[in-house]
Amino acid sequence: MSHIESDDDERTGSIEYILGKSYELFATTLFRGNRKVVLVLTTAVFVSTAYLLTHRYPAYGAGLFLKTSETIVSGNYAFPDRVMGYTRSGIPFAYPPLTFYVNAILLDLGVSPFQISRVLPAMVTSIAFVPYFYLAREFLPSSERAGVAAIIAAVTPMLLQWHLSAGGIVRAPAFFVLLSGLYVGIRLFRYRTRRSLVVGTVLFGLMVLTHPTYSMFFAASYVLFFLREDRSLDGFGRGLVVAGGGLLIASPWLVRVASTHGIDVFTSAAGTHGGLGAGVMVFLDRLGDPFAGFPVILVWYVLLTFGIYYLVRRKQYFLPLWFGVSVFLMDEIRFAFIPGVMILTLGVTDVMPAIHARLFRSERTATSQIAVTAVVLCLFVSLGGMFVANQSVTNHDPMPSFIDGEDTSAMSWVQSETPSDAEFVVIGDAAEWFPYFTDRTILVGPWGVEWKTPAAYQRQMDAYRSLSDCDTARCLTDALRSSGRHPAYLYIPKGQYTVRGISTVQSSRMRRSLERSDQYEISYENTGVLVVRIRPHT
Repeated sequence: MSHIESDDDERTGSIEYILGKSYELFATTLFRGNRKVVLVLTTAVFVSTAYLLTHRYPAYGAGLFLKTSETIVSGNYAFPDRVMGYTRSGIPFAYPPLTFYVNAILLDLGVSPFQISRVLPAMVTSIAFVPYFYLAREFLPSSERAGVAAIIAAVTPMLLQWHLSAGGIVRAPAFFVLLSGLYVGIRLFRYRTRRSLVVGTVLFGLMVLTHPTYSMFFAASYVLFFLREDRSLDGFGRGLVVAGGGLLIASPWLVRVASTHGIDVFTSAAGTHGGLGAGVMVFLDRLGDPFAGFPVILVWYVLLTFGIYYLVRRKQYFLPLWFGVSVFLMDEIRFAFIPGVMILTLGVTDVMPAIHARLFRSERTATSQIAVTAVVLCLFVSLGGMFVANQSVTNHDPMPSFIDGEDTSAMSWVQSETPSDAEFVVIGDAAEWFPYFTDRTILVGPWGVEWKTPAAYQRQMDAYRSLSDCDTARCLTDALRSSGRHPAYLYIPKGQYTVRGISTVQSSRMRRSLERSDQYEISYENTGVLVVRIRPHT
């Protein structure tokens, strides 16, 4: 059965669904009287709705995640050993399984893949900023500043990019569990309550079952909380209970994967995606992020600098330390901006009003402080909204879709008109979705290969980049020969497409060279895609 549904029906249903759930949340929160949380949720839903309205197809990819969930459904919810379609031998299923089973249930209930990959991330990401508000309240001088921090977080590109997009079907729940766990963690070491110990242990177990990198950040942050709040034998014991209890909760999965694929499967994945211990060079690379993303991202970093200055002047070093350790340990800047947004909030609420007063030689009052903060917040909301709407506010498209209507049509043709055992090489990022929508195998692509070995992952990445950069038939032939791949078909985008999220344009020379070549035959074509059969004698 085809996975591709009517996009117009899906789009309307998605927006109605998220708005309905959001209004339900608003009503519940209003009943409880927490107006700051209502404002945070309003901002988050505004940004999520801007994303949904401007993305008929989800940003980035979730094909591998959906294929995994589909494999779970087809196996009657048994734990699969491998997921087929991504490289000839498939990939080991060593991902933490919790969200894959949730998505499997949704697929089994008949929810469409585009509904899941657009709406679920938007909903969960929006809700995640509620625990962020409570986390920020533990570190900032007032609940008003915590509210400002949560609003800024809800529009911060670094926190939205990989949670609001399609892969958010896995990462957004991980983000929610992480923020909830961090809030419980600081209270565990600060107030030493039995409830925090129990909840923290359960959340760490859920974290391990949800996402490996987020689990690393969860654990590293707990170590910092322990060092700041409770450097005692009792505090150390509480940390051990959380770590040991969480691993015990996740132990059935850990034992299952280790017994099936070996313990090396975990170290292999860590060796390809940075993970814990990203190191000095990554730290230096991350310091260059604001200039790579200019001009939007620079605004966040300028105010981050103001906030660091404010805290260091007052000898309050923990938040800058947490930010610096996060950049050093993790390969993804999104983790560092969990404390980072709290820091830059102080730049907004305390430093910017002081600068305004000095520049305009006016007295700094509560009214002026509120006015300046409101203006800066409006700027943040505008820039964040433009970012998720894929407007040109950075040096490249910030939230591009890997597939479009031409791709879904072409993939539908592939599914119905090519042999079920046909192997493909797909050019560009549409490759990530291709096995899910076609039930065909791609021979080239890095997705999921991190669970094999770092060397295998790098070979796939090199071959994928080399083939995706080709603009002539001869280039394709040479790249296929050097990579040792022998597909039956090629899937080639026409016009604009993305490679690892970066927009590129296919040269018109490609089609002309394919027509002239005696090695290739164009089997299908629409305005955006060529499906090319490789003649058997080659």
